[in-house]
Amino acid sequence: MRLIEYIPWKRAIIAFTLLLLGHTALAAGLLSPSDGSLPPLGIKEHHVSVVVEDGYAVTTVEQTFHNPHAQDLEAVYSFPVPEHGAVSEFTLWIDGKPVSGEVLEKKAARRVYEEEKSAGRDAGITEKESYKTFDISVAPVRAGGDTRIRLVYIQPAVVDTGIGRYVYPLEEGGVDEEKLAFWTANETVEEAFSFRLLLRSSYPVDALRLPNQAAAQVQQLPDGDWLVELANSAGARKEEGAQGNSFNPQQPQSGAAFTLDKDLVVYWRHQANLPGSVDLVTYKPDPKQRGTYMLTITPGDDLKPITEGRDWVFVLDISGSMSGKYATLANGVERALAKLRPEDRFRIVLFNNTAHELTRGYVNATREAVQHYASQVAGIQPGNGTDLYAGLKKGLNSLEADRTSAIVLVTDGVANVGETAQRKFIELIRKKDTRLFTFIMGNSANRPMLEAMTRASGGFAVSISNSDDIVGQLLTAVSKVGHQALHGVELKIKGVKTADITPREIGSLYRGQQLVLFGHYWGEGDAEVELSGRISGTDKIYRTRFAFPAIGKENPEIERLWAYAAIEEMQTEMENFGEQPDIKQAATDIALEYNLVTDYTSMVVLREEQFQARGIERRNQQRLTNEQAAQQQRAQRPVVSRRVDTRQPLYTQSRASHSRGGGAMDPWSLLLLLPLLVIYVARNHRVKPDGG
Repeated sequence: MRLIEYIPWKRAIIAFTLLLLGHTALAAGLLSPSDGSLPPLGIKEHHVSVVVEDGYAVTTVEQTFHNPHAQDLEAVYSFPVPEHGAVSEFTLWIDGKPVSGEVLEKKAARRVYEEEKSAGRDAGITEKESYKTFDISVAPVRAGGDTRIRLVYIQPAVVDTGIGRYVYPLEEGGVDEEKLAFWTANETVEEAFSFRLLLRSSYPVDALRLPNQAAAQVQQLPDGDWLVELANSAGARKEEGAQGNSFNPQQPQSGAAFTLDKDLVVYWRHQANLPGSVDLVTYKPDPKQRGTYMLTITPGDDLKPITEGRDWVFVLDISGSMSGKYATLANGVERALAKLRPEDRFRIVLFNNTAHELTRGYVNATREAVQHYASQVAGIQPGNGTDLYAGLKKGLNSLEADRTSAIVLVTDGVANVGETAQRKFIELIRKKDTRLFTFIMGNSANRPMLEAMTRASGGFAVSISNSDDIVGQLLTAVSKVGHQALHGVELKIKGVKTADITPREIGSLYRGQQLVLFGHYWGEGDAEVELSGRISGTDKIYRTRFAFPAIGKENPEIERLWAYAAIEEMQTEMENFGEQPDIKQAATDIALEYNLVTDYTSMVVLREEQFQARGIERRNQQRLTNEQAAQQQRAQRPVVSRRVDTRQPLYTQSRASHSRGGGAMDPWSLLLLLPLLVIYVARNHRVKPDGG
C-alpha cells in the first residue's frame, strides 16, 4: 500500500516523464510527486489482521499517517486490488472517533468529497481504478498530526490440490506507466508493522507457512487453529480489531523499520486422503425472505492420468515490466519442463514488442533439450512493451489436430502494444481447440481480461506473486493437464428454489480444482444436487442430497461476496461485447445495495453531522454492525464443519493432494527451495536475447 499527494494537473507531464524514467516498479509505500512540489508524509504504523474461515478471508488493515510539516496536506493512499477482493469498510478517525463510510455512485461520491474538502471539513473517499488499485483520498492530514484509517476487504479463500493460499498484496507489478512516471515512493513503515493471520479450518491442516520471512512466528493453537505472525517492532499496538483479534504478535521482533516492497504469501496444506466434499455456507436471517449461499465443491481424485504424449506451448512475457519477476518465471519454466515425459513435445514462444519462437518448432522433451532451452530462457533480459496478442497468436500457430495440446501463458498481463481489445483475444482463443492455462504475475495485471480468455478456452488462470511459488504452480498445471478433466460442467439444484447463480457458466474442472458458486435461495429443506460433465467425451454425473436451512445468521459477509462476483461477471460481459447501459446500471444498483466499492461506485467518509445534512443514509454502517457482531460470535466458538454431503457423498474418492502421487519432490517441498533457486538464476544468467 502507498500514500499519494493528489495533484490532478500533473498528469499533463506524464508523456514526457515516461521517456526519462523508464520502467521502475513501484512497491507499496508513501508516494510523493517526483518533481518535489509537495513535502512527503510518513507511514507511522501499519497493522494487518486476517481471519480465514468458512471458505473466505476477512482482511483488516489499520494504518496511521504522519504529517511532519507545518501545512495541512491532502493524501491519496493506494493499494493493489486483491484477487476478487471486495472492499466492505473504510473508516477514518475524526476527532478521535472512528467514522465509517457510505457507498455512492462514483461521480456523486467524488463531488461530495471535493465539496467537503473545499469547506475545510474532514473527509475521505475510497475509489477503484479498474483492475489496478483501490485509492483512498484523505483531507486534511493535519500539520504535525496523525491520521488513522481502517480498511476491510473480503475475498474467497480457495484450496487447490490440498494447498490453500492467501496473498497480502504490496507489490504493484510495475505496469501502470502513468504512476511510474509521476510518483516517487517511500516504502518504509517508520514505527510499527504487524501481520497476523488466523486460519480456522474444519478440515485438518498439516502445516502453515509464510515463505521468505524468517522472523514470522507460526504455531498451531490448542483448539486446532493455526496462527502466523510477523512484526518489526515491540511497539506494535495491542488492540482488538473488528473480528476480536489482537493486532500485536506474541513475539514481536524489534529492529529495523519494515519495508512494504514484497507481497506476504501464506500457504497451508491439508492432510492427505481427506474425502471429496460439498460445503455449504448460508446467510438467511429471516426464514420468510430470500437467503444467500456459498457452495464449495472439492472433487475426489477420480480423474485418471493421460498416458499418450502431449504438446506443450509455453508463451512467455519478456517485456520490460517483467523485470524483477523474470528470474522467478524462468526457474518455474525450467522445473515444469523437467516434469514433462519423453513422449511429450514442447515449443517456447517469447513476446515483448514482437513475438518470436525460441524453439523453432516442436522439440521432444528429452533431458538434453530441456536443459538447453531452460538455459536459453533463463538467459533472457526482459525489455520493451507487451504485444500479448502477437505472442498468443504465434503460440496458437502450428497446433496439430491429432495431438492433445495445451498453451501455458505466463505474463504480468497488461497489453500495451498491438491489439488490446478483450473481444479480439476471446475470438483468437476460440479459433483453436486447445486449453489455455494462464499464470498472472504481479498485482497490476489485467486479471479480468486474462481470466475471461482463459475461461473461453476451458482452461484455468492462477495469480502469482513475485514472492509466490511459480515453481509449484506450474507443476500443478502439469499435473492437471496430465490428467483427464471434467468439461462442460453443469450444476442443477432441485427441491429448493435457487436463482442468481454465479458463475453462470462453469466451464471445466481439473484435478484438485475447487468449484465455488454463489447464489440466492428461498424456503428450506432437502435439495437434490447434480454435477455433470464429460470426461474424454463420456458423460459423467455426480449426485448428492442435502438440506438448505430455514435460517442462518453466522455469515453475513457472503451477501457481499455474491454481489461482487455478480458484478465481476457483468463487467466481463461488457468487456467482451461493449458497454451496455442496462448492464452497467444493474452493476451499479447491486454495488449500492450491498455497499461495495466498484468501477461505478465509491465509499465516502464525512463528519457524522454532514451525512445527516446531506441526507445520506447510514446503510453500510448498519451492515458493518451486523458483520462485526457475527465475526465476534464466530471468534468465540469452536470452528464449525460446513460439509453437507455426509449422508450421500458426492464423491467416493479422496480429494487430490500433492502428497498423493507427487513424485520425489512435490510443490510444497519446492516452496522451501524457491528463494535459493531464484537467487541462483538471477546471479548466473545475464545473457540478452538474440532477437525480437
